Amino acid sequence: MNGYVETDIKESALELIGNTPLVAFDRLYTGPGRILAKCEFMNPGASIKCRSSLHMINMARESGELKPGAPVLEVTSGNQGCGLAVVCAVLNHPLTLTMSKGNSVQRAVHMEALGATCVRVPQVEGTYGNVTLADVKAAEAEGLKMVEETGAFYVNQFNNKSNADAHYYSTGPEIWKQTGHRVDAFVATVGTAGTFTGTSRFLKEKNPEVQCYVVEPEGSQPIRGCDITKPLHLLQGSGYGCIPNIFQFEYMDGTLSVTDEEAVHYKNLIGQKEGLYVGYTSGANIAAAVKLLESGKLPKDAWVVTVLNDSGLKYSATEKM
Repeated sequence: MNGYVETDIKESALELIGNTPLVAFDRLYTGPGRILAKCEFMNPGASIKCRSSLHMINMARESGELKPGAPVLEVTSGNQGCGLAVVCAVLNHPLTLTMSKGNSVQRAVHMEALGATCVRVPQVEGTYGNVTLADVKAAEAEGLKMVEETGAFYVNQFNNKSNADAHYYSTGPEIWKQTGHRVDAFVATVGTAGTFTGTSRFLKEKNPEVQCYVVEPEGSQPIRGCDITKPLHLLQGSGYGCIPNIFQFEYMDGTLSVTDEEAVHYKNLIGQKEGLYVGYTSGANIAAAVKLLESGKLPKDAWVVTVLNDSGLKYSATEKM
């Protein structure tokens, strides 16, 4: 065979992170307006957290804070751990993760299949599938103890600026390009606030008129300024009952609340109408997008962009309503 033949071969799984499709949910929601969903479950770790995992590790390596081959440790609800497991496997960093036993065991299985060690920490007050801030703090305490004992690099996603920067440099620009620069609103659940803060910052820099809304579980709405009346909810990885340290109010135009029942309803509709099997926060994001479009706060032909955070395969059957 003569001549040069162009190939399209990725060097590693790291090149599979990002550049996810944006799909119209025209079957689930028929208007007025339109819902566009970013398919973050298509990242190699099956969630949006692959983006921040790669960026946080790369920044630590570039700064010299993380040496080649050095151990890494993080506290996770599962998705960040899976993303870090992808990155650390490729870059040859031993990875240890602490996670509440209330988070889906599927996530621990996923992380360990990629070579990570997952330490599942007993819950303080939650139940399986319902993780509270106290449960997260217990996992954090165990993680910090291990960091002190081992000297591992602590990723610290809740306080790491590179978490939000990952979405400023990737998620936001991708959405802007994919929509042809037409975004009327962006809505997203908040865990660490990396996705919301970074994406909203980028979109508002491009067009200050873009409306950005935080999605919170009903009864756990600290960003809205409400007392916490329901710390137990189904939205794993979000709605921890506190305002995250990297959250920035200047990029927020309002909040939307979603009940467990609404999240489950739309999670199921995404599967039945759009053929995509996703998790509970994805259902909450779509529920919130529908509420915003039906609120009259946007033009009738508005395009609302949101994210499908992770795969439904990360959840247990016992978590169903």
